[in-house]
Amino acid sequence: MTDQGGTDKKSGDLKYKRLMLKLSGEALMGSDGYGINMSVVDRLAKDVSDAVAAGAQIGVVVGGGNIFRGLQGAAKGMDRATADYMGMLATVMNALAFQNALEHQRTSARVLSAIPMPTVCESFVRPKALHHMRKGRVVIFAAGTGNPFFTTDTAATLRAVEMECDAVAKATKVDGVYSADPKRDPSAVRYERLTHSEVLARNLQVMDGAAIALARDNRLPVIVFSIEEPGNLLGVLRGSARATIIEG
Repeated sequence: MTDQGGTDKKSGDLKYKRLMLKLSGEALMGSDGYGINMSVVDRLAKDVSDAVAAGAQIGVVVGGGNIFRGLQGAAKGMDRATADYMGMLATVMNALAFQNALEHQRTSARVLSAIPMPTVCESFVRPKALHHMRKGRVVIFAAGTGNPFFTTDTAATLRAVEMECDAVAKATKVDGVYSADPKRDPSAVRYERLTHSEVLARNLQVMDGAAIALARDNRLPVIVFSIEEPGNLLGVLRGSARATIIEG
């Protein structure tokens, strides 16, 4: 396997040349009720690999809800900080699985954890992460921000700002932002474009408020799209995918 250098590829047809992809833990379990469905992970890794082959520089932040969710643990009586740390460790497991799937695609990838664990993966250091991205390696950011009380949505936005990304893409099961859950409410209205302030004012639950506010303050576009359709990530990069754009 060789590193796929991002600087020597043609990326002129890409609207977003450096993108932070936010994947939920639930996306990795597919239709299973728990854990990691490797066939689903392989499909998602193929999408990311194709994006790299097109010349994009990709960062990934993955959640841990398929293994453990801190809020649910806290709701059952566990100390919230302890529960959140357990959730962060779950994201490391997911990140390692995703790295393995990318390597099967012959795409170079690195896992960088906000919680140091040198026998498992690299620790997050910004210059190191930037170096990997410039070399065309997919950088998978694990363990959230390394702090309890922050979601992986906030971690994805924070890392996108730190990595000087053109946008953060939130992968979901629907093709954008709706006024309500379209699977439960047939009358839900789909939004083509929104501002960060509109998302906060309407409480649209795209990401948590801290993530949207951070994106707004740093003028970072947020793209909400469906990950269910293979190849959609490349459409996002080219600006052709059906998605909701949040900016301004």
